[in-house]
Amino acid sequence: MRRTFAISLLLAGSVVAASGQSMSPYESAADFAKYAMKLREQAMLKVEPQVFVPTTSRTSTTRYPWKTNIITTVFWIGEQPTQNNPVPNTKSSWDANWANNYGGYDDPDPAARRNYIPVNFTPRQNPFYVALPYNDVTRGRFKPEAPLVIPWFKQAFTAQGQSVCRGRWLAIRKGNRVAYAQWEDCGPFRTDHFQYVFQNERPKPNLNKGAGLDVSPAVRDYLGMNSTDVTDWQFVEVRDVPAGPWRTHGDNNHFVIAQRQTQQQRVVQDAPASTKKK
Repeated sequence: MRRTFAISLLLAGSVVAASGQSMSPYESAADFAKYAMKLREQAMLKVEPQVFVPTTSRTSTTRYPWKTNIITTVFWIGEQPTQNNPVPNTKSSWDANWANNYGGYDDPDPAARRNYIPVNFTPRQNPFYVALPYNDVTRGRFKPEAPLVIPWFKQAFTAQGQSVCRGRWLAIRKGNRVAYAQWEDCGPFRTDHFQYVFQNERPKPNLNKGAGLDVSPAVRDYLGMNSTDVTDWQFVEVRDVPAGPWRTHGDNNHFVIAQRQTQQQRVVQDAPASTKKK
């Protein structure tokens, strides 16, 4: 930027020199500075790509904007394809063994659930999960727009092709209740709509009344949703996720991982000195 500004000043200076002191179009030094800044802005427009990214404030829970009045549908791990949902949910966009890694069929039948999980088993992953219609990875590499439109891309990047979207936390609001869940799959129907997920577009029409968010049975039960409903949602940072049932289960759950690490540290600290040496 400094180099571009210097070039702009030189260009402006050349104009002044060429026209002579008596013919200078600038009434004052302030006018000259304004003209130089205009040249700088024009030069920047020519050499810098124009990227449209979110411009909302970056503080606490208001860091990301709410997406409001979004048609929301319920999906579940192990769901078989139907007319309105042609893709089975035995695997996700990021996990070819999703159902196995979860621990089984996430039965949506309320009679087969208790405390937001199936009665038949304890999930090995967070039962509070969602899907949004964007995947940042294709064929093992990041999509070209991913570094430009994903607000946390730089901070979350670990390796080429390793999703920075998977596992992100969302707040989902219906009425006066708010649930929290992790982004674990892509859909409904699309995996390319970054303009909606990260910018200001509305969800595109689809077979489910233009649904723009899929939520798990646990989210449905906590919010008291119908199978098709209307909710608001926003991205949230891990530090902004309050206590609740979404913190309880899952090898992929930040809070479960942190709790296990704390327990392991206590075991090491409480172990006899002779055991530690081994």
